[in-house]
Amino acid sequence: MADGLEIRGTMKQRAIGTLAGWLIRVMGWTLRYRVDGLEQMRGKYVDQPVIFALWHNRIFAMPYAKPKLSKDREVCVLTSASKDGAILETAVRSFGLTSVRGSSSRRGAAALVALRRKLTSGATVTITPDGPRGPRYKVQPGVVKLAQTSGAPIVVVSVDFSRCWRLKSWDRFCIPKPFSKVMVKLEDGVEISKELSDDAFEQERVKLEVLMNESVKNEPN
Repeated sequence: MADGLEIRGTMKQRAIGTLAGWLIRVMGWTLRYRVDGLEQMRGKYVDQPVIFALWHNRIFAMPYAKPKLSKDREVCVLTSASKDGAILETAVRSFGLTSVRGSSSRRGAAALVALRRKLTSGATVTITPDGPRGPRYKVQPGVVKLAQTSGAPIVVVSVDFSRCWRLKSWDRFCIPKPFSKVMVKLEDGVEISKELSDDAFEQERVKLEVLMNESVKNEPN
């Protein structure tokens, strides 16, 4: 992360992140990816940076989907300012993704400014609106504020695994099993007006949450 806002992880965190990146890479070689809605998105938002929004427990799928989703653009991922965020930052860098550190509870304003700069420079930004602590499947307002202030549309990314392990974490993190199918679908973009009352802003947040939850409404608890 540039512009004097960088948070450096410890040597141990970077080592764990490097190992995690390689484990994701090795497992990813066995996965079969399918991406729907890509051409429609590119046709609608030609040469326009977008904000990808997906649930926190689906982020395992993103590094390998990056070449298909945004092969010609920088992809910047929002990671938390916590210890886990430092590990994730190192892991995604091994796939050529960049990152900005921050969350609603820590360094949120600085992260919002940095992400807006990334969008202005033409990068694609990826956010998990319920991360890093939840509640699961609850959209926090930061992603809506970023879309409002930057003018970039939010493209909902739904991810489904044919077979996966679900961890006993707050978000029931999903790890696809080897040789399983990964289905990635890009939904219609959500465009946020720059001029919104507090009530209208909340309505947009709820609308995005409902749209994102369509893809997980039938999954087991």
